[in-house]
Parts: sequence; C-alpha cells; structure tokens
Amino acid sequence: MSRGFVKEDDQEEIPIVPPRADLPKGIVNYVTQTGIDELLNEKQELINEKENMEIADENERRIALNHINAKLQLLNNRISTAKIVDLNTQPNDEIRFGALVTLKIGGKTKLQQYQIVGVDEADISKGKISFISPIARILINKKVGERPVLILANEDRIFEIMEVVY
Repeated sequence: MSRGFVKEDDQEEIPIVPPRADLPKGIVNYVTQTGIDELLNEKQELINEKENMEIADENERRIALNHINAKLQLLNNRISTAKIVDLNTQPNDEIRFGALVTLKIGGKTKLQQYQIVGVDEADISKGKISFISPIARILINKKVGERPVLILANEDRIFEIMEVVY
C-alpha cells in the first residue's frame, strides 16, 4: 500500500540521533584499550536500557526502541572499525598514538599534560586529545626537547615537549 493512504498517526517517527565524534573518511579508527573498553561498556548500557524499558504506550516504546537501535548501529560501526593500539609497542622516546605528553606551552611556567587518544575517547577536560586534532598532529613523531609550533590566526603557539610516557 502506498504511504499516501496511511493514517498520519501511523507514520513511524524517524529517530534523530546525534552523530558520534567526527572521524574523517579514510582515517583509521585507532583506539586505546581504555577507549575500546569504554565503547563496549556504552554498548552494554544501551542493550540494558533496551531490555529494561518500561514504557506502556506501544507507540512511545517503538519510538524509544528505534532511537536506541539507531545509537547502537552507530556504536557498532565504531566498534567494528576500531584498531586497538598496544601502547607497550610504542617507541618510548617519540610521541605516537597513546602517548601521555608533558608540555610547556608558550611562555607559561605551568606544565600541561595531554594523552593522544581515539576520537571517541577524546575529552579535553580529562586531558585527552584526539589523534586527528591540530595539537596532536604537530606533536606526533616529535621527541623530548623539540618545540613544534601550532600556527593560529592571531599567533604562533610553541609547545616544548618536556616528557613522553606510555
């Protein structure tokens, strides 16, 4: 039957699900072990939410299930494309994925620490930056003592690398 002859109340609501953190096409989905663990925990939470749903109205239940299923689909795609990087195999003297980097930024005396992680794990409030971020890109393959420069609109910011650990 054509959708033109279906009652308006019977129309299925398409769930609007916010996209996951941006991972440009063609870029490998690198993750730390912590990152994949967080993705798997998130998946389990969604499955639990789906199984324990207590919505009596059938229409509302269907909409809620569609929303959870859409989120699970995006999440499953991230999990299936994840490439776990073993931090024990990274070179100790060079910044690579997973490195915890101590930096002196510009003329500031206070040191900053950032860990270079996957896009889903990145959280600047926890000192975790995505490996595709501009800062991570200028730090990758650098060593202690080097001073990479981030070119900004109003200034150039110098990052002196003080320590690299995994």
